[in-house]
Amino acid sequence: MRPILIRGGRVIDPSRNTDEVSDLLLQEGKVEAVGRDLGTPDEAELVDAAGKVVAPGLIDLHVHLREPGQEDLETVASGAMAAAAGGFSAVCAMPNTDPVTDNQAAVGFIVSQAQRAGAARVYPIGAISLGQKGQQLAEFGELVGAGAVAVSDDGKPVVSSHLMRTALEYARTFGIPVADHCEDPTLAAGGAMHEGLVSTRLGLKGVPAAAEEIMVARDILLAELTGGHVHLCHMSTRGSVELIRQAKAKGLRVTSEACPHHFTLTHEACEGYNTNAKMNPPLRELEDREAIRQALRDGTIDVICTDHAPHHYDAKEREFDDAPNGIIGLETALGLALTELVEGGLMDLPTLVTRMSTMPARVFNLPGGTLAPGSAADVVVIDPAARWVVDPNVFYSKSRNTPFAGRELRGRADLTVVRGQVVFRRGADSESRTPAGAAPN
Repeated sequence: MRPILIRGGRVIDPSRNTDEVSDLLLQEGKVEAVGRDLGTPDEAELVDAAGKVVAPGLIDLHVHLREPGQEDLETVASGAMAAAAGGFSAVCAMPNTDPVTDNQAAVGFIVSQAQRAGAARVYPIGAISLGQKGQQLAEFGELVGAGAVAVSDDGKPVVSSHLMRTALEYARTFGIPVADHCEDPTLAAGGAMHEGLVSTRLGLKGVPAAAEEIMVARDILLAELTGGHVHLCHMSTRGSVELIRQAKAKGLRVTSEACPHHFTLTHEACEGYNTNAKMNPPLRELEDREAIRQALRDGTIDVICTDHAPHHYDAKEREFDDAPNGIIGLETALGLALTELVEGGLMDLPTLVTRMSTMPARVFNLPGGTLAPGSAADVVVIDPAARWVVDPNVFYSKSRNTPFAGRELRGRADLTVVRGQVVFRRGADSESRTPAGAAPN
């Protein structure tokens, strides 16, 4: 493994409150040194990062990689490569696969597929309940032993409060969070988008904000009761933000995430029955979008994730009511966050790196999120000035379902390093679409 010397970049490491022009030396899969005028080891690969940002690799706590069961939409390998192209050195894969990731063997399969892919790290998330049926707890100890870093039944809410309480108590034993999709299914039943003026105009049944907020409130109460760590997935409403703010003020073990589509778009994106804007939780109102933005700025919401959800073109071409929920996001998240939040003046770059790298590592207790000497050599080099237009036809993901096609963004990943090896490089070297260490398809 050749050493890598990244020279002259703006090194941002929120874990150490570092933000200065410096060099970064990676050796034997670890961060060897950070400083000015570092010596060049023999045979080191030199990376000129002048005018660019060097940060810990981004970490996405919420992706759907569709393997096993729907490999035509995405695989662990294609998703891991899409992640690397988006600047992510690690992603956490949700368990709603076929079969469900609810046992030791299923977790082991994801781990082995990720190792074969050789791109971004992939951490499996095990199911809370067997088959995601919400009736009987999965064996958390076996899941964790095989490599699971959290448990979740996403995108199915844990309807039973008793089961959720038991899950929080059980997960405490293993030091893992319980990630919940907050939705009251009786309030949300039959809904295709946010309940509001747009749904009324389009003649579509809506999902009220209260459907999310009721479950957020319940999960917070159960976290208080059990002392367990609840992680609230893809928050979308201003009411949820206020509940989380109150929980944090009480010192409860409550963390949460928000997605770029929820801090970028509103329910007006569904006009014209645009199924690429159909997701769950749905796009909300302007006031909700602004509340999510402010919560990301002040840390009420801990992390930015993508909820990357690949779907086939034909499925999204159905009538709005029948089309599946979800969009892909691994290759647009960084650009959207830089454009909407940083260039928009809402937060600075160190805060963004905190939300997309340092805090995700802390929330799920993962390697990475830091450039401290001795830490994992997971690094992203970002060109914050690059202007580019979203073209899903050139994505590494197998799917193309995004509402952002044609949008001009500013800023993207130039280089992604995982375990001390370059797994993605913007430009000619990336056109092979084959990550380091992986066999061609």
